[in-house]
Amino acid sequence: MKKTRLSKIYRFSLAIMMLGGIALSFIPPKKKLTIFLAGDSTMADKKVSAYPETGWGMSFKFFFDSTVVVVNKAQNGRSTRTFITDGLWKQITDNLNAEDYVLIQFGHNDEVPTKKSATTETEFKNNLILYIDQSRSKKAIPILITPVTRRSFDSTGTITDTHARYARIVRDVAIEKRVQLIDLDQESMALVQGFGPEGSKWLYNHLQPGENPNYPDGKKDDTHFNELGARKMAQIVLADLRRLSPEINSRVVGSDRGLTR
Repeated sequence: MKKTRLSKIYRFSLAIMMLGGIALSFIPPKKKLTIFLAGDSTMADKKVSAYPETGWGMSFKFFFDSTVVVVNKAQNGRSTRTFITDGLWKQITDNLNAEDYVLIQFGHNDEVPTKKSATTETEFKNNLILYIDQSRSKKAIPILITPVTRRSFDSTGTITDTHARYARIVRDVAIEKRVQLIDLDQESMALVQGFGPEGSKWLYNHLQPGENPNYPDGKKDDTHFNELGARKMAQIVLADLRRLSPEINSRVVGSDRGLTR
């Protein structure tokens, strides 16, 4: 009697497992999606000749599983205007599909009046709105990102916000257009402040003479990151994006481990 009962239980359990397997086989695979990156040199892929200078987009692409493709169109020296006039924005819109993401980070080259790439505050705002509207016209999902911090400390060792005006515009546009925002300006400032005036050099492209053959005379760059700094900035963006988008969160490698930096 006991053997018969155990046999029935075994057959029932086996049937449940088989039905579960059949049900799982009918779950459609996740649709592949693309995350486009639109921005400047702090986000851009770098040539080998620029190493160890690293854009945070270079680290960002390694966080996702095979269902996500990251296309980094960020380029050195670009502003919201020259990204359009140089045809880089068109390369994105021509390939946008519904439910793709577009991460938009500008400001470094817009805000400096002496640069040919500079834009007025009004132009900057209008260009951001254009990016949003054209992304939405393709049913894609635009996300605005405030410009990432420079390594700039005052005499008391407190980091200064060199992007205050243009970062504010990004925040204002996000509210006006009801677009999700990653405030990389504020979050990266907090990170760099934590490292302090001296320790933060380990995040940026700071090199002594003879330390790297790409920079035989050394380098003191408080705008562009090395590999560690780029990784840290990419982790900030990733953590925020995971909170903003459950869809993206489900496609992060090791997403079952929670939101960590």
